Amino acid sequence: MQRDQIYSESLAGIADFRFDAQVADVFSDMIERSVPGYRAIITMIETLTERYAQPNTTLYDLGCSLGGAAFSMRRGITAQGCRIVAVDNSPAMIERCRKKMERDHSSVPVELICGDIREIDIAEASVVVLNFTLQFIPPADRLNLLQKISAGMRPGGVLILSEKVVFADDHLNTLLIDIHHDFKRAHGYSDLEISQKRTALENVLIPETIATHRERLEQAGFSSCDVWFQCFNFMSMLAVK
Repeated sequence: MQRDQIYSESLAGIADFRFDAQVADVFSDMIERSVPGYRAIITMIETLTERYAQPNTTLYDLGCSLGGAAFSMRRGITAQGCRIVAVDNSPAMIERCRKKMERDHSSVPVELICGDIREIDIAEASVVVLNFTLQFIPPADRLNLLQKISAGMRPGGVLILSEKVVFADDHLNTLLIDIHHDFKRAHGYSDLEISQKRTALENVLIPETIATHRERLEQAGFSSCDVWFQCFNFMSMLAVK
């Protein structure tokens, strides 16, 4: 695993964060050291898939990056006739994900698509994963995307939505941001790296409150939804069609 050192040197100008080849090369290390609970979420996606994947349906990993959720779904599928569609708009991520898939021996078919998840058709879906993806979609487009997912789901299907979140209480919000930074320091990131990456993400990753996510999911047509995992200011919700 290549170590993330993208922001380890002082940069004269900090460009907006992009999922380019440089990020793809270190992404596995970056996300493990940046997102509290990431490994637990990936592990539990397998368990949730085992419970909710329906026969002869499609499972979607939207914003798949290197395919962490797709691999977890692949391991969890026990129903017959399932396939997985994994989508990302980064050619570098798709290229590396494809190489990983070629080394995987599961018989579950996986279609990798390099494209915009807002333009992907969702049909006959039983499990859909947005794993730290919606936060990079413009807020004005988020409801339309969730409505599209809901409309393409079979009854009883589920959406697993993982996101960085903010809190209405300013004291709590500041506290959890500080704890998250402590988490990153404990995993080897310097204050310079934390500061520069935060600047790079400022206009790209737009977090929202849990209440906003819940209201939008209900508006999109999901019959029930709630948080099943939270660690500091990162959480994952389960929404049932």
